[in-house]
Amino acid sequence: MRTPRDWRVITSAAVLTAATALAAPAPAPAAGAAPSLDVRYTTFILPNGLTVVLHEDRTLPIVTVNVWYHVGSGRERPGRTGFAHLFEHLMFEGSKHVKEGEFDSLLEAAGGDNNGSTNTDRTNYWINVPSSGLDLALFLESDRMGYLLDVVSPELVDGQRDVVKNERRQVVENAPYGQAQVRLGELLYPKGHPYHWPIIGYMEDLTAASAEDVKDFFRTYYVPANASLVVAGDIDPVKTRAAVERWFSDVKAGPKPDPVAAPPATIDTVVRETLEDRVQLPRLYLAWLTPKHFAPGDADLDLVARVLAGGKNSRLYKRLVYDMQIAQNVVAMQRSAALGSQFVVVVTPKPRPGGPETSPQAMIDEVRGILDEEIDRLRREPPTPREVERAVNQIEAEYYNALEQVGGFGGKADLLNSYLFATGNPGYFNEDLARYRALSARDVQAAVSTWLPANRRVELTVLPKKP
Repeated sequence: MRTPRDWRVITSAAVLTAATALAAPAPAPAAGAAPSLDVRYTTFILPNGLTVVLHEDRTLPIVTVNVWYHVGSGRERPGRTGFAHLFEHLMFEGSKHVKEGEFDSLLEAAGGDNNGSTNTDRTNYWINVPSSGLDLALFLESDRMGYLLDVVSPELVDGQRDVVKNERRQVVENAPYGQAQVRLGELLYPKGHPYHWPIIGYMEDLTAASAEDVKDFFRTYYVPANASLVVAGDIDPVKTRAAVERWFSDVKAGPKPDPVAAPPATIDTVVRETLEDRVQLPRLYLAWLTPKHFAPGDADLDLVARVLAGGKNSRLYKRLVYDMQIAQNVVAMQRSAALGSQFVVVVTPKPRPGGPETSPQAMIDEVRGILDEEIDRLRREPPTPREVERAVNQIEAEYYNALEQVGGFGGKADLLNSYLFATGNPGYFNEDLARYRALSARDVQAAVSTWLPANRRVELTVLPKKP
């Protein structure tokens, strides 16, 4: 007889006689070498296919339960977009043994919090609780993995569909420059490519989604074999393994979905488009297709982004915002993803101080010329060693700050899950940092020449809507 699915009845855990070996500690670094990270973990796979990673960190009496489902908007199909994000909302609305509204109230009563997010490749959920609340967190997470469909009704889908459509109105239709983000993906990727449509989906697709469509999506992608669970923080790995097995062992197995198939995405010319929006200042987007996450060139382009616009001393920020004062802001980023990445530069120009009145298009043309000058300068000559050092230092500082927290977005538990998803190795910490530490100024120059050609890119302009 199966143990009742009520976290309140559990008073003790069976202790295992053995556990999977911990990751071996990293060797001490040689004199002058960069410090090595020692993130120990235990990993095992349940009979239903769920991969589990445990990490003990006794710094604070806090535990995080972090689940990744290996499905994002890239798993959707034309005409049925927005399902991955819609499911992120449905997962907080209760399950067979958790009444609607109880998910948050139980966690709040225990002093915990929770959230989730969706991108093109995955959907993640995390719960942070005091260490005494571990059983509660595992119960809640396992119940929605195994018993969500027991409560999914047309009325529930309709309610959350309206919430998501309202969110789309807030972040796309009624947000300044919101349509530009949607259009950028459509211009970069051909129709039918998993990254062509927005993560939040199209209004007409959300309207057309039925409760049965949603259930089919769950049955296909929300199976244990297509998920990974990280429990990190103030835990005893042996007792925690027993607790995970107790709560997740009755979640039914399902076949692991086939890998997503993506048609090739290429840009052979300069693709230009102009949108009008209810904004006060124009904005320019330059975008290129670049290597996928962790592929050769991915880390190099992270450094390119830092050299160009990583802080107040970066080339574009200093020239456009401080020296010439013709831009409100400028950012550059390598948006890494599993099937391919994007390198994007975004600049919001403004009238030249004390100068004559300038048209929005003239402001765009001026900043585009300066962007091209600075990018071309990196093609012709490498950045200075100091610029590369500063960029690597920025990345390392942000990385170590993220490691200071166990839970939440970007904390250690999230990183363990992300490395498992991307590389198959949850302990990829040192290898990740080594990608950046190994790069030289010549590598940065070569990345610009290879991946950021002036004649193969998307140029998207947003102009203020005329009265």
